Amino acid sequence: MIASTPALFNALASIPVLAGTNLAAQTLLAQEGLVQDFPPAAWIVREGDEGHSFFILVEGDVDIVKHADSPHAVTLLATLHRGTFFGEMCVVEPMPRAASIRTLTPVRVIEIKAATLHHLFQKMPDQYAIVLLNLARDLVRRLRQLDEAFAARAS
Repeated sequence: MIASTPALFNALASIPVLAGTNLAAQTLLAQEGLVQDFPPAAWIVREGDEGHSFFILVEGDVDIVKHADSPHAVTLLATLHRGTFFGEMCVVEPMPRAASIRTLTPVRVIEIKAATLHHLFQKMPDQYAIVLLNLARDLVRRLRQLDEAFAARAS
């Protein structure tokens, strides 16, 4: 629960994935969110693990790593910074984690479980729709960046 920590509650309220949500929705997410701290070089999630939550990056930087346990690891699929999120694919479609997340610096995240999003849907469906639309917009933005990077390598 993060509602009792004003700095974390304010951080949650300022995250773009929650842009357009009202105070009641942010409060529900804050009350059910789980704050976690990680040191540098720690794994937050591992590719292939079962996942039912996404993470909002409140402080620090992380790398998205594909095939982390193989000699062909893609160690810099992307670097994410404060204010972004990861792990959303498991919330949108319940599948194993598609990549691993490794911290580069000390990191603080807020974990939002799929059950919390379901509570938001039950209590405030309009606010739930805003969050999902923000998730979808970011997924599209990331897909476009990957398309551009792939096209640049092909030419």
